[in-house]
Formats: sequence, C-alpha cells, structure tokens
Amino acid sequence: MTSSSGDHRRRVEPIFIIFLCLCAVSSGVDSAVHHLKWEIKYEYRSPDCFQKLAVTVNGDNPGPTITATQGDTLVIEVTNGLHSENTAIHWHGIRQRGTPWSDGTEGVTQCPILPGETFTYRFVVDQAGTYIYHAHYGMQRTAGLYGLIRVLVRNGTIEPFSYDKERSLILNDWWHKSTMEQATGLSSLKFGWVGEPQSLLINGRGRYNCSLAGGTDVCNATNPGCSPFVLTMVPGNTYRLRIASVASLSALNLEIEGHNMTIVEADGHYTQPIVVKNLNIYSGETYSVIVKANQDPSRNYWVRLNVVSRKPGTPTGVAILNYYPNHPKKSPPTIPPTGPLWNDTVYRFNQSKLIKSHPNYTEAPPRTSDRVILLLNTQNKVNGFVRWSINNASFVPPTTPYLIAIKENLRNVFDQNPAPGTYGYQNYDIYSVPQNSNGTLSNSIYRLEFNSTVDVILQNANTMNVNNSETHPWHLHGHDFWVLGFGLGKFDPDVDPKSYNLIDPILKNTVAVHPYGWTALRFRADNPGLWAFHCHVEAHFFIGMGAVFEVGADRINKLPSYILGCGESRRLIKT
Repeated sequence: MTSSSGDHRRRVEPIFIIFLCLCAVSSGVDSAVHHLKWEIKYEYRSPDCFQKLAVTVNGDNPGPTITATQGDTLVIEVTNGLHSENTAIHWHGIRQRGTPWSDGTEGVTQCPILPGETFTYRFVVDQAGTYIYHAHYGMQRTAGLYGLIRVLVRNGTIEPFSYDKERSLILNDWWHKSTMEQATGLSSLKFGWVGEPQSLLINGRGRYNCSLAGGTDVCNATNPGCSPFVLTMVPGNTYRLRIASVASLSALNLEIEGHNMTIVEADGHYTQPIVVKNLNIYSGETYSVIVKANQDPSRNYWVRLNVVSRKPGTPTGVAILNYYPNHPKKSPPTIPPTGPLWNDTVYRFNQSKLIKSHPNYTEAPPRTSDRVILLLNTQNKVNGFVRWSINNASFVPPTTPYLIAIKENLRNVFDQNPAPGTYGYQNYDIYSVPQNSNGTLSNSIYRLEFNSTVDVILQNANTMNVNNSETHPWHLHGHDFWVLGFGLGKFDPDVDPKSYNLIDPILKNTVAVHPYGWTALRFRADNPGLWAFHCHVEAHFFIGMGAVFEVGADRINKLPSYILGCGESRRLIKT
C-alpha cells in the first residue's frame, strides 16, 4: 500500500506552515503533502500459520508502505484503537529537523497516544533512502506495529547505480506469546526471558510446524496467509531490493540462492558497491542491494533467512524467488542454502568493516571531536531485578517527556545530574562475569553543546552468564553518525583512534556492536531536540539499555500544545 496526497485537508499549525514554506523556497522545488489516516488495532492474524493477536495498521500487518519524495511532507493522523494500551510511532531514520515532537518516542519527545485518541505527526522527509517506522511504546514492535518508508530522489537526480525495477523485503522475528506476557517476564523479580522466536517472517509470512501447536484450531498449515512470500522477477532484469530489519531480538543473515547481492545503500546513504553472497542485517538497519535476474529461468530459487550471533532455536525462514512466468508457488528443486555459521563473529565483523561511503557521495567527518563518551554495554541487577545498562546505569524514562520537561522548565521531572560518560575501562575485564553486578536506575541525560562534534565508543562485554556477549544494534534518533571503526577486544583510547577511518566512513543511524567488541561513532550535534540513543533489541531497551541526548534545547521552537497531557505536563494545558 502506498501513501498518497488526498484531496481532503487537515488543519496545520501556523508555525508549521511557515516552516514548510521556507523549506520549499530554500529547495527551489515543489514538494507534496501526503495526508494519511491510520487506525492501530489488535486483530487475529496467522503470519506463520499460528493464530495470535497482532497489531495492524488499517487492517494491514506489516503496516502500509509509505512512499514519498525527498522534501515532501507527511501528515499522519494516528488513532489508537488498542482499547487497553497506549501507543506511539517512531519514524526510524527520519531526522525530524524542526519537528522534534514528531519523533514518536514516548517518554522522550511525546506523551503516549491514549486508547481512543488521535495524534497527528507532521514532518518533512528531508533525505532520500530506505527507512522504517515502528511502535516506540513498551514492546509493541514485537506485536507487529511496523512498516517501510521509501523516500525517492527528486526528479532529475541521478543515483550511482541503475536498475529496471524495485522490490522490498521486511524481515522480522515472531513469537507466539503476547508482548504483555513477554514484558511481564522481563519485569518480574523471577526473571523470565522472552526466549528464541518461534518463526522468522519475510514480508509478514513464515511457517511454523503446526504439529507442535497441539491442534488445528490455533495452527493451520493450509492457511494461504502463511504460504511463503513470492518475490517475482523477470529474467534479464536488474532489481533494486530494499531490505529492512524490524527484528525484536535476532541478528539475521539473508541469502538469495544462486544470486549475488551488491550493497549500494545503507540507512539512506550510498555505499561503495560491495558484492556479497549473503547479507548480515541487524535490527533497525536498512539496505538497498542490486540483484540481477541472470540465473536459469526455468526454475525458482530460495530466499533464505537465518538467525546469527545467537544459537538458533528458530527454523530457517524462507521466501521464493519466482522467475516469471514459472508458477509462483512452485518450490525450488533444492534445499535452502545453509549460510554462515551462527557463531562466526569474525565473518560478521569483517562484513561490517567493508561498508563505506560511495566516493562520489562522501562527506568526510570532522578530523577531531569536542567530546568523547565511552559507554559500557552490559547486564546488571538493580534491587534483584535483571536489567541492561550502560556504565552500570539502567535507563528508565520519566512520566513527563524530556522535551516537555526541559522546554517548560520542569526540573523535578528527572535527575539533573549528568549521565555517566565513561567507566573504569583500565581495570575492567570484558571477558568475565562482572564481579559487582549491582547497578542503579537512572533517568539522567547527556547534555551536548550545540554544533559540537561528539564521539561515542560503544564497548561490549560479558553478560551475567559465563562466556556470553551479545550483539547490540544501536540506533540514534535525530542524527546520522559516521562509523569510524570497529574492533574486537577492549577499546584503548590511546591507541585505537589512530586507526579511525576519516576518509570514507559510512554514515548510518543504526550500527552493530559485536560480541566482546567495540564500535566508534562520530556525529555533529546539530539538530535541536531530545534524542533517544538505544539498543534496538526490544527486550534490551525495555529493561534499560538506552540513553537520551539533549541538543540545543534553547533553539527549539515553542512546543505545540497537542503533545502535552501526561505527567507534570497536564497542568500546562489551558482549559
């Protein structure tokens, strides 16, 4: 489903009209306004043949694909029809310049949308590329509230690659337990982990072994809604394949049997063309790859999806690459390719290092930074509860969103002390279970000087389980960052910065930190707002693995009144 700019008109705040006019004048092109009306509901779905409640958008799961052109404006009226749950939607990768209150991050930029209420998001898609949207309240992304955003280049713009047609793949992991059950286990003193997903979905379709479900009333293998997704290609054509991972837990590896993929875009930025047999993709990442339909056209081929970086407890996910005019549901004559070993960290690490900016579209990073923040990723216990933490502080957002609290000078809402910017790295053993696993809850933030250059070093370590370090995909709201480098082992601030890539590092908004490794990021804090920075594994962020950056709050325009209504902001509403 594609968005369109309908004939009906919506009320737009005067300050927003001025902002749009300025954008149109500065760009020198006509920009469209797309009006969408969405209703978020629970409905029974069987994406892997097993019936359960899933979150739908206008009846769709995954939600409708949004298509717009760079510079266009999206006006999306979201009505919460979940009856007993709040919600919020984050437009992942859209930088929200001038509209930080539309970032869709409950507790950071907005109050949640209450059941039965409607919230209108208004923002400009200022950068072409492949993006996603998803729930940013509780663990609703796990329940299926997600979709794809395609931002096309303006007419006349030449991209550094060519293709005949375009296709999209949304990759996800899927559980049969409800998100309420999962959240309750994570929040209990007797900790209950979410476990491995039951299925892997490609464009909302997977296949569960119904013999394990105990009856056809809950699982029906003949349901056409869970037949494999069919990716149809015409022999001889070249395709741009937009790929997005909205996985809640799993690092994934994607392979198209018999076909190479050439990576050409990552998180909205053009890359040096890289030919790969299979693609490692982490939660929150998006890629475009070029695929040529140049194999034997008399048969179909497997599209194979596996879990990596965790010992797989989930069957391989499959779709079918159909060479037209073969029958689209005819299974390939082979078994799906096996792909790399799940625990081959070096393989994944090396592929991450290969991804660099395209030479004709390279924006080199500043040579130096004004500030370095060193963040240790690990587990802790707080009052006996299992938590994920950075620098032993486990994040808990306040009931009044930071954006409102700071703009309205509500100082009692959150801890005014600065968040911890480093840890005792000199003596910390990243390969051992922490000797002191006790941490603290925190809602303090990092205050960044506007227009400063900030380095963030993400250091991975052992969890509270012996010989265990997990992959963490970190996502930054409101900004893109340069990926200066990756390393295996403990980051040395005196040695490792000398090997940073300052020539052609890729710009991204989401990047992986590999087991027992580190990843170095650099970004300009040049977008006024309050921006979440967190692990994109749903369960990890839910129990504390995140932070908030304040950037130029004094430069933010007056907040629209419609974002108020929770916590201390209730008393600001004029009746």
